[in-house]
Amino acid sequence: MRRGIFVLGALALSAIAASQVSGQNSPQQSVFSMKPYLAKEDVPDSLKIDPPPPAKGSGEEARDLAAQKAALKLQNTPRFALAARDADLTSPQATSAFSCAAGIAIGPVTTPKIDALLRRTMGSFGLASAPTKQKYMRKRPFVVNGKPTCTPSQENLLRTNGSYTSGHSGIGWGQALVLAEIFPNRAAELVARGRAFGDSRRICNVHWLSDVEQGQVVASAVFARLQSEPAYLADLAAAREEAKALAGTHVPAGCDVEAAALAQK
Repeated sequence: MRRGIFVLGALALSAIAASQVSGQNSPQQSVFSMKPYLAKEDVPDSLKIDPPPPAKGSGEEARDLAAQKAALKLQNTPRFALAARDADLTSPQATSAFSCAAGIAIGPVTTPKIDALLRRTMGSFGLASAPTKQKYMRKRPFVVNGKPTCTPSQENLLRTNGSYTSGHSGIGWGQALVLAEIFPNRAAELVARGRAFGDSRRICNVHWLSDVEQGQVVASAVFARLQSEPAYLADLAAAREEAKALAGTHVPAGCDVEAAALAQK
C-alpha cells in the first residue's frame, strides 16, 4: 500500500499510520499514537460515502475557487495563525484546540482520560478518508495557486497526497462530536469549533472547501460506528466521569484571543 494513502496533512500522522501497518513503533508514540478503537476493516469505507470531487468547470468547482480566494485574504492574520495551530496533531498540546469550546483546559496533564480518548480516535477519524484520497489524488490549493500555506514544512509531502477529502477536518469534526458527548451542555460551542477546525484547512491553503465538508461527512460515519465499539464506550464513560470531577477547574486561557481570530472571515 502506498505511503501516500496515509498522509493527512501532518508528517507524524503519516508515520503513525505506516507504523500501524508495519507493526513498528512510531517516533511520535508518546504524544499521538495509540491503538485505534476501530480495526482497519471496521472503518467506514469513504468511497461508499464520497461523490467524486467537483468537476472542472462545474458550479461546485466555482464555489471552491471562490472560497479559496476568500481564504487567501486571511494570510498573515490571527486566523491564519490559528489555522497553523489547528494543524498540530502530534504535540502534547494537540487536543487543546477544543479547550475554550469545552470550558476546560484539555490536555494530557489536566484531563488525561479525555486527552487519551481524543488521541485514540484520531487514527480512525483521519484515515477514514484514505480510499478517496488515493482514488482521486486531487491537487491541493497551494499547488494550484502558488501561495503559501500555514505549514510550510509540510508542503513537499502534501504535494504527493490527495486533497479530497480532508483527514484533518475529519479529525476535528469527529473530536467535536466526541466532546459533545462528554460535555453535552457545550455541544453547540464544540460543534461550532469542530466546523472552524475544518475550515482552518481551507484558510491554511491546503484544502478546498469541498474537501473539508466531505471529510466531516466521512467522520460522522466513523463517529456513528464508534457508538457500538465497547472499548470506546468504556473510555467515553471514564472521560465523562473525569469531566464531572473536574467541573469548574482548569479554566482555559486565551479564549478571547481565539474568539477574535475565529471572528475573522
